[in-house]
Amino acid sequence: MANLLKLPARNDDGDVHVVVETPRGSAAKMEYDPELQAFTLSKALILGLTYPYDWGFIPSTKGEDGDPVDVLVLHDTATAPGLVLKCKIIGVLEVLQREKGKKGIRNDRLIAVPRDSHREKADKDARDLPKQVRQEIEKFFVATDELEDKELKFLGWKSPKTGERLIDDAAKQFKKSNGKA
Repeated sequence: MANLLKLPARNDDGDVHVVVETPRGSAAKMEYDPELQAFTLSKALILGLTYPYDWGFIPSTKGEDGDPVDVLVLHDTATAPGLVLKCKIIGVLEVLQREKGKKGIRNDRLIAVPRDSHREKADKDARDLPKQVRQEIEKFFVATDELEDKELKFLGWKSPKTGERLIDDAAKQFKKSNGKA
């Protein structure tokens, strides 16, 4: 099995690859463990909470938190851990994350839609999602950290171009940290 963290961030058509870690409807957050080359349980969500959409990461990227860049993929079906989706970025929710006793770090969440899905044809910019949907997404992220000593501060919803720049910067950081700069 390939190390999913090292797959290319994009394909030749410019689509972004998203590795699904936690599928829509799951009450357990999963994460990819490159040593085991398997998905492991990261944490159980609070009672009654489930992922509203697929959650994953962009391979060959490294965010400020040291992990691959996080992505919430808006679509109407659940997939499975390990599935690689070809996606279009429609925006980013900028987030400052602070753990008790530590300095705050950026842990932005990209928002994407699968290429050639029904949503892909309709959703062009996450800032155009209904205000209620954006608020529910923000509240979901707060709720996922409810049992941890983390505080999230939302800095705003940004454009697809901002999301694309975030990917490019994180890909450069990944190359640098792997001695390929």
